[in-house]
Amino acid sequence: MVTPIPYQVFVKEVASEFRTRYALNALLMFVVTTLTMVVFSLGDNTVPYEILSGMLWIVIFFSAMSGLSRTFVTEEERGTSLTLRLLTSATNVYIGKFLYNVVLILAMSVFIAFAYRLIIDDFVVRSSSIFWTTIVLGGIGLAAASTILAAIIAKANTKGTLFPVLAFPVLLPLLLTCIRATVLSVEGAFFSEAFKDFQILVSFSVVMIAASVIVFEYVWND
Repeated sequence: MVTPIPYQVFVKEVASEFRTRYALNALLMFVVTTLTMVVFSLGDNTVPYEILSGMLWIVIFFSAMSGLSRTFVTEEERGTSLTLRLLTSATNVYIGKFLYNVVLILAMSVFIAFAYRLIIDDFVVRSSSIFWTTIVLGGIGLAAASTILAAIIAKANTKGTLFPVLAFPVLLPLLLTCIRATVLSVEGAFFSEAFKDFQILVSFSVVMIAASVIVFEYVWND
């Protein structure tokens, strides 16, 4: 049985990450540092749950930016991008990278969400179904946008600073929708009340993936 090429690219990314642990270490350090700063900043003050919901997604956004910025940079630095171009199509590379980013972001988001709920007493989720659906759909949307943006900035001189600058305006609609759905989960709303937000999140991911598949071939072969 022949293993699908996108899956082979995904496995390569996972093996490379466990060998270098760059993204994992960067994500872990950023998450721990950020959550610690949030806890000390809040102190004993009572903060509205709307603000706490926004802070959660700010932590997730910047954590993702710190870990995913080198998705394609490592290929350029090691010279393996040429090998990938010779061995497979741009679409296969994108799908493999996208799947890896989805797994990485979802693992990170789940960890942040658990830690955030554990250490911040005022953040009480009353509708877990809305909350975790938002985490999953938001994570997929983050991965979809981050993958193509990482490919675009891979050849730029200012890779580290350019990635979050480009990502923020693209991801702003996604983040605002995730914050709104998270607020509903804290308020204990019915699942149906968040259905419109979920439609927006799914639509964002579908449009971003479809556009990325088209654009990525030109970016990758440039």
